[in-house]
Amino acid sequence: MPVNALQLAHGVTLDVRYDKLVNGNNVTLALLALAHVAGDETLGPRFLALSGMDAAELRARAGDPDVLAAVVAFLAANEADLIESAAAIGVKPDALAAVATALNPQFDGAE
Repeated sequence: MPVNALQLAHGVTLDVRYDKLVNGNNVTLALLALAHVAGDETLGPRFLALSGMDAAELRARAGDPDVLAAVVAFLAANEADLIESAAAIGVKPDALAAVATALNPQFDGAE
């Protein structure tokens, strides 16, 4: 199983299992979003609380398509978080919202 480490802020390293990834561009943006969320002092703890994961589980499952889908859905569900996170990773909010829809076909962005 190919694994690569993604170094994040605050000394956090995520192991990304590339064999589980599909849809390259969507996955790349989702990984960037995950890296941003994990390194953010507000978003990180909120995502962990809502997902039921702890930091160790998030690190272990960083390459899991379900986790990537969850993190972009988490961001897309709150417009302010979506806009801020998109700016932080250098994409338009619409692009990040499109990833949420692509990775979560049942997701419509409404809470």
